[in-house]
Formats: sequence, C-alpha cells, structure tokens
Amino acid sequence: MTNNSQEPQTAPLTAEVRTKKTVADTETSSKPQPERTIKVWDISVRLLHWMLVLGIGFLWYSGETGGNIMTWHMYVGYLMLGLVTYRVIWGFIGSKYARFGAFLTGPFVTMKYTALFLVGREKHYLSHNPLGSWMVFILLLLVLIQASTGLFATDDIFTEGPLYALIPSDIADILTRIHKLNFNILLACIGAHVFAVLIHAVFKRDKLIKAMFTGNKVTHDPHAISIKEPFIRIGITAVIAFAAIYSLLQLG
Repeated sequence: MTNNSQEPQTAPLTAEVRTKKTVADTETSSKPQPERTIKVWDISVRLLHWMLVLGIGFLWYSGETGGNIMTWHMYVGYLMLGLVTYRVIWGFIGSKYARFGAFLTGPFVTMKYTALFLVGREKHYLSHNPLGSWMVFILLLLVLIQASTGLFATDDIFTEGPLYALIPSDIADILTRIHKLNFNILLACIGAHVFAVLIHAVFKRDKLIKAMFTGNKVTHDPHAISIKEPFIRIGITAVIAFAAIYSLLQLG
C-alpha cells in the first residue's frame, strides 16, 4: 500500500523539475552574453594571407616591368603555388575555423545571408561568412590557375615557364593567354574583396583586418572555442605542400 501511494507522485514531480529547468535555460539563453575574445585564425592562415598579398603585388609589378626581374617573378610564382597547395590541404586537416567545412556554404545559405546583410540583420560568423567564403574559394582558385598556367607560359623573348618544353607550342600559347587574362580577373576580385572588407570595417565595425594580424575575434557566443596553435600539423603540411611543388618542377 505504501509503494502504490508514492508512485503517482513521482512523475508529476519529475515533470515539474524538467519544466523549471527548461524555463531557466530559456531565460539564460535569451540574456545578452558577455563579449569575449577568442583565437580563430592560426599562425599559418595569417602568414599565408599576407604572403599572398605581398606575392601577388610583386607578381603584378614584375610582370609589368619584365626583364631580369622575371626570374624572381617565377620564383615567387612557385611560392604562390606552394601556398595555395598548403591552404587546400589545410582546408581539410587544419585548425577548427580554417577548415572548408567550417565556412563553405551552399547557394541557399549564401543568398539568405546576403538578404539579411542588406537589411543589417545578418548572423555573425567566427570563420568566414557565406559571402566571404565564396570569395576565399574564388581567390584561391584564381591564384591556382595563375600559378599553374605560369609553369607553361612564355613571353616568346626571354622567359619560359619551367614546364614549357613538355607541351606543344600552340597549347603553351593558349595557357599564356589564360595566364594574362586570369591575372586581370584576379585583380578585379581582389578589388571586390578589399571593398567588402572596408564595408565591414566602416559600417559593421568588424575588425577583419586586425583579426588577420592577431588571429583574434570578438564573440558573444558562450560556446565558441578558442583554437590552439597546431604547430606540428602546420610543419608537416608545409613540408608536404612544398615537396609536392618541388617534385612538380623537377619534371621540367
């Protein structure tokens, strides 16, 4: 009799406790969370970003200047190819926010983000936002095309890519034209990228440029995790990437 009289009271008490917990969790999540700074970009992502900036700037200058500086133009081109190779590998095995799965989105998500961005209601992303992620993808692809076609390009005077002799001259001419046209497209996309960063800096108060120096971003997300620098993985990935490029160049 005693056991039977207690059993009906157990379920209502459990349900009441669960209800109170749910209400408490809802109230907590609805409160503004304190602002805090976490590490988002590892050292390799930051170095790669600024090395690409300097490298593309030098390629522009040397390509326009010509002459003896074209030897360095090719060396820097090899470096760019190595950097892009590293970034592709790092996009799969790198730190949390550098992985492609952390920022690449589909068209629907990107269009939704764009619509919300235009009315100032977009979601905050610790990694690249959907629009930024597509720009990253496009820029990496364009740099890859630029460096790859440069391996076979020629100016018909002094300079030939290291793999020029491996293909017919008519194919080399096509790749040379692609090399020149692609660089203009790359410059246009870089201009759009810089403009977008300035828009975020001026109107959104997002310190994207500072984040690419320090690796830090500000967030209100209580669940966001700061990364640790994966130095061993960085070193191994760099060796693999540049060994691959060195091996490729030996084919010539």
